[in-house]
Amino acid sequence: MTEGAATNISPVLINLLIRYLNQQKELYGNEYFLEKSVAEQLVGILSPSPQTLEELYQEMKNCQRCELSRSRTHLVFGAGNPHAKLMLIGEAPGQEEDLRGEPFVGRAGMLLTKILQSINMKREDVYIANILKCRPPHNRDPLPHEVEKCEPYLKKQIEIIRPKVILALGRIAAQTLLKTTKSLKELRGKVHYYQGIKLVVTFHPAALLRNPQWKRPTWEDVQFLRRIYDEQVA
Repeated sequence: MTEGAATNISPVLINLLIRYLNQQKELYGNEYFLEKSVAEQLVGILSPSPQTLEELYQEMKNCQRCELSRSRTHLVFGAGNPHAKLMLIGEAPGQEEDLRGEPFVGRAGMLLTKILQSINMKREDVYIANILKCRPPHNRDPLPHEVEKCEPYLKKQIEIIRPKVILALGRIAAQTLLKTTKSLKELRGKVHYYQGIKLVVTFHPAALLRNPQWKRPTWEDVQFLRRIYDEQVA
């Protein structure tokens, strides 16, 4: 049974399920064995999966899956066109993003806007998100258990938006999404796949502010991205 099937379950079947669970409770008490796969299916039946970005936001806005929830100012959900064919994904919010609750603001965000303009796109044309929705302390790299807790939200965003192409911004984002330790140099200039969607890698805008010499290769990366995008959308 898939998540999408949950919304097609009849009230009669749900009532039968509840009666069965109550019967099991009477026999075995409050705690009884249930295989993980069965439990996950039951959760899908009784808690239908979000079908829109707004529904997903409402589900996760008070998320406390990891300790980052205790230090955040705002959860940074994502922003942009909910029907975008191109999705940009960074690693995690920074200080300014945490304060405003929006991804890629400040100087890095302004540079990202210019990068998009170089391939005749606007921020309104794309959707921008991060792997983590809360800022790690002192902008440190995401920890594996934080990614494990937060990546399902990103996957659901992608499922709802259904982009044709993904642009991974920076080494950490690329390595995390592709589950690899390869360098940015090895990953750039190639087509990868994430959730079955074509993915291209480039530098993070914040890195370009510190290393202006990387702006030229970034321009080459987004020209490559534009060609892939045009092929997919056409």
